[in-house]
Amino acid sequence: MVKNYMNRICDQMLQDKLESKGAVLIKGAKWCGKTTTGEHMAKSIIYMEDPAKKQQYLLMADMNPGQLLEGEVPHLIDEWQLAPKIWDAVRFEVDQRDEFGQFILTGSAVPPESSQISHTGTGRITSLMMRPMSLFESGDSNGNVSLGNLFSSDDTIAGTCDYTLDDIAFLACRGGWPKSIGQRKKVALTQALDYVDSVVESDISRVEGIERDSERARKILRAYARNVATEASLKSILNDIKSDNSDTFSETTLRSYLSVLRKIFVIEDTTAWNPNLRSKTAIRSSDTRYFVDPSIATASLGVGPNDLINDLATTGLIFENLCVRDLRIYAESLDGKIYHYRDKRGLECDAVVHLRNGKYGLVEIKLGGDKLIEEGASNLLKLKDSIDCNKMNEPSFMMVLCGVAPFAYKRKDGVLVVPVGCLKN
Repeated sequence: MVKNYMNRICDQMLQDKLESKGAVLIKGAKWCGKTTTGEHMAKSIIYMEDPAKKQQYLLMADMNPGQLLEGEVPHLIDEWQLAPKIWDAVRFEVDQRDEFGQFILTGSAVPPESSQISHTGTGRITSLMMRPMSLFESGDSNGNVSLGNLFSSDDTIAGTCDYTLDDIAFLACRGGWPKSIGQRKKVALTQALDYVDSVVESDISRVEGIERDSERARKILRAYARNVATEASLKSILNDIKSDNSDTFSETTLRSYLSVLRKIFVIEDTTAWNPNLRSKTAIRSSDTRYFVDPSIATASLGVGPNDLINDLATTGLIFENLCVRDLRIYAESLDGKIYHYRDKRGLECDAVVHLRNGKYGLVEIKLGGDKLIEEGASNLLKLKDSIDCNKMNEPSFMMVLCGVAPFAYKRKDGVLVVPVGCLKN
């Protein structure tokens, strides 16, 4: 049992998956807490990156991987992707034992040599995506408003939040890295900077065993951060990179770097939602660009809380990334996913929370202020009116998710106004 363990929303999800499958893969960004969560649930552990045993483990994984699977269950194998043959060994052992809850695998990258994996693990191994902590997990949201309840009740809400713009800027720059929680501000803000340094100087080359240029990686992250929360095309991002880079940089090169950044869970774009509409309006299908945590954007740009306060346009986009991170975490615990909506008329919705059972909620994300809240509510009502409710359900709720707002309440038009500091799963 891990001492001083900070409960995570995915804890119950992990428990449920262990009760229904032989093995669970916890995947996600480095430093987001995968190993700690796995340790909290495991009865025995192997750390593949243990310097004193790494070479022995790798040799054993090549010669007799089954020996690495011995131990009281659930048995945790941390950073399993260092020895991809472990995957097939786990799948085979699950078949042999024919029992649930046998193994937990954790990994911060997709394995570089997938050719060494001969079976997908379908039916034996299930996966769980883990991200840096949401505001509710880090204790920065009071949880007065439950996203889950909005799908099952009459959406009557109440709550208070006293966050200022300074608070929101700090939370965005600090991010949800477990090691930053509870630290003094200077220490807390350092974690995201160190994370980006680690990505560009090491991780981006290690994942595929191909040496990549760290400065190019930094420029890509910076350009991606400049375009966060937009539907910027690869060509647009490429032009952004070239604007401060005299070196040649092709779209093929950009794609290869972005592919690696996805494999190590640094970037996580949002795909388009396609509802049944009353008219034949064309829906824009481009992905919206996001990082797995907003602090990666601020660290890549080299900006801190004070810089954000002086650039509210950028702050709004970074705040949207923070909200999407939290909504993803909350939605997945409800068996749901996050999408965005844009159409050719300019009508948009920053986040659509869509559950497997067909229920969905519409969310506009605004920093705060009466004008922005009114704008968000207007967009939501227009979108609701555009949906053909004869062919699909009406939205379970419409929400303007705010950074700075003193109360959570329901407007006369039915739109909810919720401070992000009040939201939980």
